[in-house]
Amino acid sequence: MNMDQQQSLAVPSRRRLLGAAGTGLGLLALPGLLQAEGADGGDSPLSLKSPQQSARAKHVVHIYLNGGPSQVDTWDYKPELTKWGGKRLPVGNLTTERETGVALASPFRFEQYGDSGLWCSDVFQKTARWHADRICVIRSMFANTPNHEQSMRLMNTGSERLSRPSYGSWLTYGLGCENQNLPGFVTLCPGLPVADSSNWRSAFLPGIYQGTWLDTRKTSPVELIANIRNPQTPPAEQRRQLDLLQRVNRRHQQSRQEDATLEARIQSFELAYRMQMQATDALDISGESRAIHELYQTDTVHGRQLLTARRLIERGVRVVQCYHGDVQPWDSHGNIAGEHARLGREADGPIAAFLTDLAQRGLLDETLVLCGGEFGRTPAVEMPIGGGVPTGRDHNHHGFSVWLAGGGVRGGLAYGSTDEFGYRAVEDRVHVHDLHATMLHLMGFDHERLTYHHSGRDFRLTDVHGRVVHEILA
Repeated sequence: MNMDQQQSLAVPSRRRLLGAAGTGLGLLALPGLLQAEGADGGDSPLSLKSPQQSARAKHVVHIYLNGGPSQVDTWDYKPELTKWGGKRLPVGNLTTERETGVALASPFRFEQYGDSGLWCSDVFQKTARWHADRICVIRSMFANTPNHEQSMRLMNTGSERLSRPSYGSWLTYGLGCENQNLPGFVTLCPGLPVADSSNWRSAFLPGIYQGTWLDTRKTSPVELIANIRNPQTPPAEQRRQLDLLQRVNRRHQQSRQEDATLEARIQSFELAYRMQMQATDALDISGESRAIHELYQTDTVHGRQLLTARRLIERGVRVVQCYHGDVQPWDSHGNIAGEHARLGREADGPIAAFLTDLAQRGLLDETLVLCGGEFGRTPAVEMPIGGGVPTGRDHNHHGFSVWLAGGGVRGGLAYGSTDEFGYRAVEDRVHVHDLHATMLHLMGFDHERLTYHHSGRDFRLTDVHGRVVHEILA
């Protein structure tokens, strides 16, 4: 059933109908009712909602390169860095976390790709070769601090230190979910990154909008979501138990109408029950063709994650995050030549496959794809603590790159620039707040008007900052 068909149905609330029909008949009708309820504006907080303005995208997939990839070794070609390799940079000492030394020339080969002539190193050769004219690289990103925890929270929630809702939570709060049997916001990550669940939590928004974390080191659908199946209790019995529990909760809620925590708990019980119907199907990639498995390289964690992301957005999930690695694997303080080459081999092919697959299925136009980390790395070499040969780069929040594709973004574009060595964003600078404002705009929201009243004032993802970067829009 497509969305237009769903919206044309006039279906009463799930609870009213189940209460009238009795447990047995209600259970038989449940799957269809749940699908319809979200579309006709029923009582679920994940029910479909209209955006504030015309939207270019319906979904977001964030490929998070965890740890801070080096912009000058990937998408930001700096010939001057090669000329100054092994020498002290004329700009003087670079302000960052650790002591830095001489310029470190990139060990990677850069080429221009596509009709647009977009520059990229061989770390992401396949992605650039196949999709340069679909990608917009923002080469002038900047953040506030050179620390992983703060910068990851900023990239994900718009706030470095305070517990604020993630952008995925804001989008599901604003738009709901097309599929009431799946979460609106899913995070695929092999283990936990630094700052762990604060990267996808809902904070003061209702808990139903929090990201659902799946540990993708596991491969079986029944392992990815703990307790997705209850072998001891048949579905009909589960439904009876849940109906009883929900009636008690609703009675308790009558005297606590403003208790968002209780409402979130009620809705999470409902969603957990519904997920038994579709979550295992969405997460089971075994039925995909051999060609698809080879394309995505599903013998790798990242390949499985990105194929799963495609299956989730096909089924109506609003926001999917795919972390490449746990903790901070792109954090190449040493041996950047070997480490970035290895990481590129892991991520490049699956990313190129994902964009190809979305384009072939007609999903890329409605899906905003974002790829990057929380900051970049210094053009100067990091001096190892205790001596040794310096071979890596330190954190750099002053200038870094992310790229976007699909969902209303201009392809084949390099927007903004860093200085001649790739240290600081100098032209058309884009803060993380500006990136968030632009993402919300593409999803149909004015970032100043998507607000939630909490603690006596209205909050928003971009706090009191941000501008839409109209120059990168198609």
